[in-house]
Amino acid sequence: MRRPLLPLLGLALAWIMLAASVIFLLAPLVVTVGVSLSPSPVFQLPQGELSWRWYARVGRLEGLLPAVLLSLQVAAFATAASLVLGTLAAIAVVRGQFPGREAIATFLVSPLMLPGLVIGLAMLQYFRALGLREALPSLLLAHVIIVLPYVMRTLVAGLALFDFALIDAARTLGLSYPRAVLRVMVPVLAPSFITGGLFGFLASFDNYPISIFLTDVYHRTLPIQLLQYLGESPDPTIAAVSTLIIALTLLVLFIGDRMVGLSRMAGV
Repeated sequence: MRRPLLPLLGLALAWIMLAASVIFLLAPLVVTVGVSLSPSPVFQLPQGELSWRWYARVGRLEGLLPAVLLSLQVAAFATAASLVLGTLAAIAVVRGQFPGREAIATFLVSPLMLPGLVIGLAMLQYFRALGLREALPSLLLAHVIIVLPYVMRTLVAGLALFDFALIDAARTLGLSYPRAVLRVMVPVLAPSFITGGLFGFLASFDNYPISIFLTDVYHRTLPIQLLQYLGESPDPTIAAVSTLIIALTLLVLFIGDRMVGLSRMAGV
């Protein structure tokens, strides 16, 4: 029996739109990698010959290593703090029975819905009102707010499927409540912790619109430092650094796939 033509056309159109979307999203990354391999000192794709000269110059960029280390330190701190705070907040949202519970849950993930420039400007004014003018503490606090929504979303979804009777059963076997949480709940929710932590770490490491308001001349994260290079000496070395960041992202996704699986990370 022949299948109707209209569903086949609809399926073909869906696949075409999927392929077009993937190409549209990946094209800038492919261009960045290509420019990093070009021997030309201007931003253009290689024409026949490939060169690694711009990667050799990466290590000689002034201020790059401190910027990378600062971004790693800030992202690691923000991820660790958000995992602790996000776990407690997610338990309260899932298990709590208090007015405004859904509003609080929405508020905790609201940084994902607001423009980064708005959040950055608001944080700058708020920190100044509190008398906090040092760049490093401001960056650490701001990046916790950046990472927390990623942790909250994954943990709320994970806790919604978790059977809290397992903790009660562990307590009847002699464990205290904190030990029951560590021995029972944490292993079960490990995929949620890993997924939220990985995406949150990348979001913090790559953040620009919020960090730009809080850095100073002594504390510049990697995206801010790259912006300075782009203004002072725009050459394909910046594309080489960007390619290394892309490789770091792919490495994180690979680790997540080995530990959790991409389907579970995507929530499929």
